[in-house]
Amino acid sequence: MTEPVQEPGESTPFGEERDPARVVAFSDAVIAIAITLLVLEIRPPHDTRDLLHGLATLWPSYLAYAVTFMLIGQVWANHHIMFDHIRSADRVVLFLNTVLLMDIAFLPFAASVLAEAFRDGHGQRTAVVLHGVAFELAAVLFNVIWWHARHDRRLLATTIDAAGVTAISRRFQLALVWLGTGTLLGALLPVLGVAVISAFILYYWLPIAGEIAKARRRRDRRDQT
Repeated sequence: MTEPVQEPGESTPFGEERDPARVVAFSDAVIAIAITLLVLEIRPPHDTRDLLHGLATLWPSYLAYAVTFMLIGQVWANHHIMFDHIRSADRVVLFLNTVLLMDIAFLPFAASVLAEAFRDGHGQRTAVVLHGVAFELAAVLFNVIWWHARHDRRLLATTIDAAGVTAISRRFQLALVWLGTGTLLGALLPVLGVAVISAFILYYWLPIAGEIAKARRRRDRRDQT
């Protein structure tokens, strides 16, 4: 598909063509701050007489840090994948992305609650559900933003074909189901919920179907010209 051709002298409606670059830059800044704040939730032991034991007892904080850090990293990576193919950001995209960033800024708190619950041995179910729901909301917003952008392709660039749109949609929908399943399992058995969500991290870093092949084909075409 090609971009619509604008007739000479025809003006573009106000706000119709809004460069998403500022959306990405603002999002990167919020994500960077949120992911950095995670480490501040790991507080050193007060008693240093047996420091090794004190550090070992902080394992819930290490676990919550690692899981949340990698999940936010996936949010960042897939946010770029999504906006690589969005040529224009309308008001709906701006609003939904703002809500997404608000959710991401909440994640350090959710990680802190998760670590505290496992350290104290109380409230693990609630903590896992809170943590899972926060990421489930992010998955919902990813799906809604992408659905809005790909509807009639009016906000999509020509850098992606129908197969690519479908591949990204399936990956986002899988996140919705996987995180939702982990959250529900966490309400029954917290350790199992954390395990399912952690397994999601390993899978979700795999490239989307066709992503590498298409990039290679584009590179080969550039080398031939």
